[in-house]
Amino acid sequence: MVDLFETEPSPPGLLAEFDGAFDSWLTSKQATGIKATAASLDLYRAMWQIFCRWCIGQEPPIRLSAVTRADVRLFATKPSSHNASEALSPRYVWRLLDLIEKVLAHFARSEGRPYESVAAQVLQDQEEWRYANAADKDPLPQYLSAEEAASLVTYLSAARPRQTRPAVQTWQDLRNRTAVALMLGAGLTPGEVRAAQLADVVVAGGRTKDVPWKVRVAAGRAGGARETPIAPWAGQLLQYWLQVRIQEGIPGTNLLPSTRTGKPWTHVSLYQAIKLVMRGSGLDPSLEKGGSFRLRHTFALRQLRRGQADAIVAAWLGVEVAEMARYHRVVFSAAWDVV
Repeated sequence: MVDLFETEPSPPGLLAEFDGAFDSWLTSKQATGIKATAASLDLYRAMWQIFCRWCIGQEPPIRLSAVTRADVRLFATKPSSHNASEALSPRYVWRLLDLIEKVLAHFARSEGRPYESVAAQVLQDQEEWRYANAADKDPLPQYLSAEEAASLVTYLSAARPRQTRPAVQTWQDLRNRTAVALMLGAGLTPGEVRAAQLADVVVAGGRTKDVPWKVRVAAGRAGGARETPIAPWAGQLLQYWLQVRIQEGIPGTNLLPSTRTGKPWTHVSLYQAIKLVMRGSGLDPSLEKGGSFRLRHTFALRQLRRGQADAIVAAWLGVEVAEMARYHRVVFSAAWDVV
């Protein structure tokens, strides 16, 4: 077998480009607190080198920024580099494509250019590969059914005053429901809800005057800085919260403070607030488990079911496009309706 790096000179900088992209992606993952063993890191690097050698060995060599779905599909169906007569196993292909997608997406973001799913789409196109990692280690995301989500939306929206009913009794109750609304209606994580600032709410340019329609999210554990849309019903609830916040004279810049003095929420306090809302809505108590991320997952499923592109939903969530594969296992295999 020809050693590409010793007997076949690669284009100047091409190998460094592949290595640099992998190192940059790995650094970004470690910066968010994700830990991996030395053995896992060696495995990731070895898998990436397989793809790297294949790209450089093509005629002409394929640059990282020019990798296409056709290239990835051809690579995934090639004979194993360990045994020319043995095809890559479905699970190994899944792991390879998942890694390739994450590194390519990160590389595109680092260059400031848009990215359309490459490896993740190839993974979705082949059922044998798509479900190869559908084991207990990769469970389906927890989510609310369409009926459960609709019931929760009705409960949250009831916090707004109407001619036929009063508003909720306390500003804390309204704040709690608004927090849940931003998770279910905008896909925010609990940490992002706690960190949200008044300046992050975007009102100008929306379809309805004075109603927030998107929110800016600072870089964090869920990804880089981004913007995500707010569902109309959640925007209306957020609008009412902003009015009450002014009426109550709550100081500071935190969008959803824990106290009347404007202090930020703690992790535990927010978790308890979410539980109170879930219980108050009348949903099954079992749904409280994983409740905050169950809401975010429901947001993602709702958007995908409505036809939004994987890359767009992933950008809204601040995750790699490859992570949409888990949601598609729900969308494609379950009777999940739009809410």
